[in-house]
Amino acid sequence: MLRAAFVVLLSLLGLSAVRAEDPYLYFTWNVSYGTISPLGVPQQGILINGEFPGPNINSTTNNNIVINVYNNLDEPFLFTWNGIQQRKNSWQDGTAGSNCPILPGKNFTYHFQVKDQIGSFVYFPTLGMQRAVGGFGGLRVNSRLLIPVPFDDPADDYTVLIGDWYTKSHKILEKILDAGRAVGRPAGLLINGHSGKNGAGKDEPPLFTMEAKKTYRYRICNIGMKVTLNFRIQSHSMTLVEMDGSHTVQNNYDSLDIHVGQCLSVLVTANQSPRDYYMVASSRFTKYMLTVTGIVRYAGSQTPPSQDLPEAPAGWAWSFNQWRSFRWNLTASAARPNPQGSYHYGSINITRTIRLVNTIGNVDGKRRYALNGVSHQDTDTPLKLAEYYGIADKVFKYDIISDEPPADGAQIKLAPNVVNTTFRTFVEIIFENPERSMQAYHLDGYSFFPVGMGHGKWTPASRKTYNLLDAVSRHTIQVYQRSWSAVMLTFDNAGMWNLRSELWERRYLGQQLYFTVQSPARSLRDEYNMPDNALLCGDVANLPKPPSYV
Repeated sequence: MLRAAFVVLLSLLGLSAVRAEDPYLYFTWNVSYGTISPLGVPQQGILINGEFPGPNINSTTNNNIVINVYNNLDEPFLFTWNGIQQRKNSWQDGTAGSNCPILPGKNFTYHFQVKDQIGSFVYFPTLGMQRAVGGFGGLRVNSRLLIPVPFDDPADDYTVLIGDWYTKSHKILEKILDAGRAVGRPAGLLINGHSGKNGAGKDEPPLFTMEAKKTYRYRICNIGMKVTLNFRIQSHSMTLVEMDGSHTVQNNYDSLDIHVGQCLSVLVTANQSPRDYYMVASSRFTKYMLTVTGIVRYAGSQTPPSQDLPEAPAGWAWSFNQWRSFRWNLTASAARPNPQGSYHYGSINITRTIRLVNTIGNVDGKRRYALNGVSHQDTDTPLKLAEYYGIADKVFKYDIISDEPPADGAQIKLAPNVVNTTFRTFVEIIFENPERSMQAYHLDGYSFFPVGMGHGKWTPASRKTYNLLDAVSRHTIQVYQRSWSAVMLTFDNAGMWNLRSELWERRYLGQQLYFTVQSPARSLRDEYNMPDNALLCGDVANLPKPPSYV
């Protein structure tokens, strides 16, 4: 009786108990050039509302995010939301394979939902080498109040964007790459757009403040272009609680390797003597050493930090063993009340194994990077639009690579690289890196389970070493030098999704592909319609709109 009366009351008030829409967050972003000098050298950067880095998006699970982007640059522009899964909605993914670019002087409104996700993410430009000069920022998705979080509320929540930095403009970097040369080593490192020192070599003002005895959450993301970074805070231990949108077993670390494109959250308790302390990021797996510092201040401190910086670890084995210590928190709820560990990925039969090997070579005398012998080329008509309008055969060919790499020394081919997948199949992807440098891969639209890593080439016997219980679900995985990494996932998110090297020089020169995941039915159950405000270009610019999904 009471429930019936409650429903009647809601009806009288014009409300719905089951169809109330999730909250909306609205933003207006003006993207423009501006002069910045993060390493003391004036250069052209990309700003958002005059800010570098861009504004931090602070959202909650299932929020609708609406961002009206005005492109005030002299070139096309797109944002991607790294790690946001865009369920059924690759229309908002912001890559050249899924969207027409926002032309100079024009605007486009992104509208997406952070559906059933929590955690720490970033956004950045995807076209050309624009990412190298800004346009990036943090994107956090907080848990809903009704979902318990496996740690107490922190006193504050800080975003820490670390990464390597070049002092050349993105257009110069593009010209270098187009000429067939490498962009070389970065000029330095940044933390939240700062080098840590002013022109006189003195410390810049503190980045963060902590009160003694309180605990703080730091969301640390490697937003750089190519270099793995080790992060640590002088005299403080870090408790890992989340990475790439998944709660982890809460182990303590003195330092953490963070690979390009990855984010993680740590809890830090202000349990040391009240003074200033350095947070430090330094390069890993490079012949050169780059280091950047930023100050964390205890409230009221007037004591400068010790100049004795904590040292970074050395070697590949240390990093690999640290990765092995990361575990999914099987008892923690994620974005929904059910525990993360209720998804028993290790008991699902693999229906397909895709083995991808990254290679480098020359095509017409110019450097190119490839996956299984194909170096991806973007098309004037986005792949997703070509497929949606039924003209895919005019724009690209499916499956020009096989599930096994070609023989060593095979000639690299330039072409759009689109791999067709079967909807809702459980797939194993092997990344092999035969080179002496690090690699990192990201897949839009999904998270996956990194079940194994090892040195040398992968073989079926390598499956004996897999973690089939509590690998941390995430969206970006590193592949060590001359090693392999294996991930598993279900292709259950219909759309056109970019798999890319997060080392942007490599992606720019072709080390990427797209997975197309098509539902057998044109059904709203599986995928959203193309939005009414979708930008059209290339071969679909003047075509009639296809029938809507139903």
